[in-house]
Amino acid sequence: MPVIRLPQQRRRERDTIGPTTPPPTAAKLADRLAYPPRGLRAPRAAAYLGMSESSFLTLVAEGRMPRPKRVKGMNIWDRVALDRSFERLGADTGDEPLSPQRRNTADQAMGLDTDDY
Repeated sequence: MPVIRLPQQRRRERDTIGPTTPPPTAAKLADRLAYPPRGLRAPRAAAYLGMSESSFLTLVAEGRMPRPKRVKGMNIWDRVALDRSFERLGADTGDEPLSPQRRNTADQAMGLDTDDY
């Protein structure tokens, strides 16, 4: 026989076990304060900069991003150092942002005129 739950019981269960509940390992570290962490592991450092982890680690290997600090066997990147390196990133490589006038090659192949948009 199924258990019948009242609406407030369902709501309470959803609020405590819902998709917003952090995993157990993160739950013990969360303190509900709204501040960015100073130290970031590789996946979070890459996400912080808006790139894939492999691209981030390639930039680290090339010396264009800072090397991590080693803390108890973990590689931890300083968020402030990442900010400084990210500020210099486009300037030291000659990389320039895409021009708004640059045509999309897929549109060119299909014969579409992108200037009409």
